[in-house]
Amino acid sequence: MNSWRNISLWMDQLDEPLQARAALQADLQADVAIIGAGYTGLWTAYYLKRQAPQLRVVILEAETAGFGASGRNGGWLMGNLLGEDRMLAALSATERKASFDLLHGIPDEVAAVVEREGIDCDLRKGGVLYCAARYPEQEVRLREYLAELRALGLGEEDYRWLAPSELGEQLRMANAYGALYSPHCATIQPARLVRGLARCVEGMGVELYERSPVIDWQPGAVRTAQGRVTADWVVPAIEGYAATLPPLGNHQLPVQSLIVATEPLPADVWAGIGLERGQAFSEFSRQVTYGQRSLDDRLIFGARGGYRFGGRLRSDFSLTRDELDLRRYLMGEIFPQLRNVRFSHSWGGNLGMARRFQPHMLRDACNRIALAGGYGGEGVGATNLAGRTLADLILGHDSELLRQPWVLADSPVSRLSRWEPEPCRWLGYNAIIRSFVHEDEVLANPRSPAWRRRLVQAVAGRMESLMS
Repeated sequence: MNSWRNISLWMDQLDEPLQARAALQADLQADVAIIGAGYTGLWTAYYLKRQAPQLRVVILEAETAGFGASGRNGGWLMGNLLGEDRMLAALSATERKASFDLLHGIPDEVAAVVEREGIDCDLRKGGVLYCAARYPEQEVRLREYLAELRALGLGEEDYRWLAPSELGEQLRMANAYGALYSPHCATIQPARLVRGLARCVEGMGVELYERSPVIDWQPGAVRTAQGRVTADWVVPAIEGYAATLPPLGNHQLPVQSLIVATEPLPADVWAGIGLERGQAFSEFSRQVTYGQRSLDDRLIFGARGGYRFGGRLRSDFSLTRDELDLRRYLMGEIFPQLRNVRFSHSWGGNLGMARRFQPHMLRDACNRIALAGGYGGEGVGATNLAGRTLADLILGHDSELLRQPWVLADSPVSRLSRWEPEPCRWLGYNAIIRSFVHEDEVLANPRSPAWRRRLVQAVAGRMESLMS
């Protein structure tokens, strides 16, 4: 159990003893059985008990709260949902605005909860900077993205273009071409949020059993090695671990994301970088590079990831020399003063990717199953929305939450899009990622001829369209 501190910087920073709660040792009858004590499961339990405190809610966790992506992520609390632009494009202007307002309100909703419940998770709503930082083609793509946002009805108050001089007032990057700023994002210490939520729901009467991996599940029943929970509703809240509960792995693949953290940087270094307000930032390439400044003055820096044949989970996140070197190279390209900085921590995690990059929140009323997932690396905020939505779906409440295009009410799990069988998905994923890597290598080289720059962008753009 002491190894849980090695999961990430975030878990290492906790000032609480990481001791497992009791495992399930008997058969129980519950109203709702939740599989997984990550953000999705805990937020669902929280909103269920807020609205219906009489419910008996049981959570079964294979390890401990925060073991999965909730304790390993980059700490972005976004007011967005992966693929929102595609999902909302078909709505009327009025409906689309209501949906965007719902999404943009996620950071404020989380802030209200942590204030009400006394959860200290270093939440700072400093917004996010999407930066064109390494080659001029990034500026072109970023301006095209801004035009798409404007066409969806989002104005200056939602996304604002920053010239290099304006960007420099918040974040100073080498050779920046400009950036988009959005206020709809906060940064947090994610392990403190997930551990605080676990304590909170326990205080509300939720029964949380740890070291209790589920070995079999079906409508109305969940079984571990030492006990069984029968329930009116079952909520498999497992995201990147969907492959462990067939047939969910057909609809959601585990993809790995890898992160490093520097040692605390001195004030003069931060004076040359910025990020004084806790802003998040991302370099606008097809393979996302992102970061934030932690409250103890580290640079948290994540970049790219991978997929394993057959959707196998990765359990050893000791980064290889090549994995560390790639992140050091990218960090040094953006912040030359950090080329030789020491990494104090490196880690990674499994996240869930749905087919067509479309998150889902679903109620299978026939089988009494409610689930959400496919957040695609943007789950810190999306899980809060999912928890509220699943609670309303289970309780049968009518709300604005349920009138969203990512909500599938009264639909069987089989309605979710399925991933292609192997080896098709492994070959497809790697072909797409290699096109992204090649594009980045060519565009980052100022000596690449114009015809080659155009060609690699065309190929990568075509491959990207295949993913959706």
